[in-house]
Amino acid sequence: MRKSKIIMMTSLIVVVAALFAWVQYRQATKFNANITINETKVGGMTAEQALKKLSGTVLKNEVYLGKQQIYNGKNTKMGFTKKDLPHIQQLLKKQQTFWPSSKEKEYSIVPGAEDQYRSKILKHKVKAKLIAMNKNLKAPVDAEARLEQGKFIVTPSKKGDKYDVAKLMTAYQKQRYNSEIHLKPVLIQPITAKSPIVNKEKQRLEKLLQQTIQYQVQDKVYTLKASELIENAAISKHMKIKVDSNRIKDKITEINKLQSTLYKNFTFKTHSGSTITVKGESYGWAIDEKDEAKMLATAFAKGKEKVKAENIYGIGWTTRGTGYQITTNGGIGNTYAEVSIKEQRIWIYQEGKLVASSNVVTGRHDTGEDTPPGVWYIMYKESPSILQGSEVGNPNYSVKVQYWAQFTNGGVGFHDASWRSNWTSSAYLHHGSGGCVNTPQSAIKLVYDHLTQYEPVVVY
Repeated sequence: MRKSKIIMMTSLIVVVAALFAWVQYRQATKFNANITINETKVGGMTAEQALKKLSGTVLKNEVYLGKQQIYNGKNTKMGFTKKDLPHIQQLLKKQQTFWPSSKEKEYSIVPGAEDQYRSKILKHKVKAKLIAMNKNLKAPVDAEARLEQGKFIVTPSKKGDKYDVAKLMTAYQKQRYNSEIHLKPVLIQPITAKSPIVNKEKQRLEKLLQQTIQYQVQDKVYTLKASELIENAAISKHMKIKVDSNRIKDKITEINKLQSTLYKNFTFKTHSGSTITVKGESYGWAIDEKDEAKMLATAFAKGKEKVKAENIYGIGWTTRGTGYQITTNGGIGNTYAEVSIKEQRIWIYQEGKLVASSNVVTGRHDTGEDTPPGVWYIMYKESPSILQGSEVGNPNYSVKVQYWAQFTNGGVGFHDASWRSNWTSSAYLHHGSGGCVNTPQSAIKLVYDHLTQYEPVVVY
């Protein structure tokens, strides 16, 4: 009896040992039950069997959005070959457990012969298809914090039916090795009124209204308050503030009336000491109200504290304006040319000093060809030059001069006149020029040399 028990115990131990050895052998040579490689089930297979299955797996490359097929690509294989066996064997060891396990695990291997069709060509076509589908769909509308008529409001969000292409393509990537690719429809979601983004927008707008800019025009500084000049503002998706510049433009108009000199009267002190008023013509500057308002709106949006006027314009040879940097002598400064029609004489000043003076002959009076009065500026100088134009009795002339300095848009300037014999102070009444300031040969070089481009010319 005792011997019988010993035999039974020994047999049991042998069976258990054999079973244990079989389990260990199986665990070392086959994958656990719920193991997948590249989304293909390989449970219970050896590395060689798994490679064979993976090598023969066909990818249909059919792409579905919900139940709708949106693309049907060509069939492909994963691209596994015998060269991939070592990688599968490594996974076999990696997933191995002491006892059989039913735990699900997914592994991924990039096949050595993968043709990139799905990861590149198909991916590009699916993305293009989704974008094309979105063209006829309604986009969502985000809630926005805005400033309207000086009050803060939050516009409500509205749902749309456009697909979230970025999220769908992320889902596509996760199904890289599924035979059929099934994408769950995901729509672009609007930013809601309770979103932290909208709250941040409101905070930005509140901060905007607290801003002040010190705005310098020439030597004067104006304090511009956002709370007084900004009624409407919004914020873009990139948190950039867009400011309505209409009220800022009104402020620039006000400053223009106070400071600009274009087309305005200048108070001028003549060589004799008398004070006269002369209308600004080509000489002068003004602020481009529209462009400057946009610039200041941007400055408010960026939180700038000090800004200098940038958009200055004028007329004539230069459209950038003349005299903006000059604040002395009523805006004319101390370097200028003075032309007296009554006295038929000119005076050239540099930095307040008289550097040249001469008798001249101006435009013919009895035919209405008078040299135009006003404040002009030297547009350009040329030596020698050919003058072409017309005058009473000479409709088409062309004459060569040695020195030419134009100061009106109509072609009036200083020049020598070798053909002139009458230089009397009354010559202009009946024998004047076609409008130019004729200067004697003895004085023209000195006058020409002391005239500089853009300096004012005061004719009265």
